[in-house]
Parts: sequence; C-alpha cells; structure tokens
Amino acid sequence: MKIDTEIRHVTRADANLFSELGFSPEEAGRLQAAAAREINETQRLKVQLMTELASWIEHHHLKQTEAASILRVSRPRVSDVINRKTSKFSIDTLIEMLGRIGKPVRLEID
Repeated sequence: MKIDTEIRHVTRADANLFSELGFSPEEAGRLQAAAAREINETQRLKVQLMTELASWIEHHHLKQTEAASILRVSRPRVSDVINRKTSKFSIDTLIEMLGRIGKPVRLEID
C-alpha cells in the first residue's frame, strides 16, 4: 500500500486557519479571536505555576540538581521552569511538580 505524502496546500503562519477551513469571514474571525484568548490564558496559567515553582526553588536555596531530584525531573527541566519555557510543559505536569513539593493547586472558577 502506498501512502500519499504529497503536500497540496501550505497555510501561511499569519493566516486565519478557520478561513482556510472554509468558515465564513465573520465566523473565522470570531473563532480565531476565541482561540487566541484561550492560548493567552493557558500561557498566563503556565507562567503563574512556573513562577511558584521557581520561587520555591529560590526560597530553599536549591541548586538545579537538588530541585530536580525533589521534583523527580531532569536538571534541564528545572532550568526550563526557571526560564519560563512554557511550551515545554503541560499544565498537568506543572501541577504534579507543585504537588511534589507540598503545594497543591486548587482550581477556582469565577
């Protein structure tokens, strides 16, 4: 069986993906704005969780290798937290790391 791998269309990075998928201009604009809000909120939450972890590491005067052992991650992962590399972590992973240091995360919905 031959798998078709031919590229037929490439969407520009600055294009509205929803327009490319055939949504009306109004709907595409609404969907893109909603997606941007969700992405921004996720980023904000990750930064908040990473800031809490980094503050804990600093407060306890831990070296990255020591923090890695406690958090049960690699030293480079600790560096990624300290440098707020949000794309390298899921919210779940950050919550698990906070739980390991006795800082459970509570979700509050307004």
